[in-house]
Amino acid sequence: MAPARVLLVEDNDDNLQLVRFLLERGGFVVLAAHNGREGLRVARQELPNLILMDLSLPEIDGWEAAQQLKADSKTASIPLWALTAHTLPGDRQRALSIGFDGYISKPIDVARFTDNITRAIEAGDKDA
Repeated sequence: MAPARVLLVEDNDDNLQLVRFLLERGGFVVLAAHNGREGLRVARQELPNLILMDLSLPEIDGWEAAQQLKADSKTASIPLWALTAHTLPGDRQRALSIGFDGYISKPIDVARFTDNITRAIEAGDKDA
């Protein structure tokens, strides 16, 4: 079985490198995009097994990108998880209500992160 492919849409290089490292160490193939527009393009072209997306992105923010991905029949079924520092009351519910399938707040729990991503891909869990 081929390793699962995860699209990581993150504009902060430090966060991108940390998450990429953790995912690759966990056996995932990582596709990366640095803004929402690029994330949409890569998602539609590559059809990854899971998309991890920051909410505060340049060009097209994660909120809008999520709506576009879920409205597109080609990408609508791809699990889409918010990976974000947006942790105000209501942010998680808002993300889920616009189409995200799960929500991971930053800073991430490094010890559990890879296992949580595996569960998200395999079982469609809603929280990591």
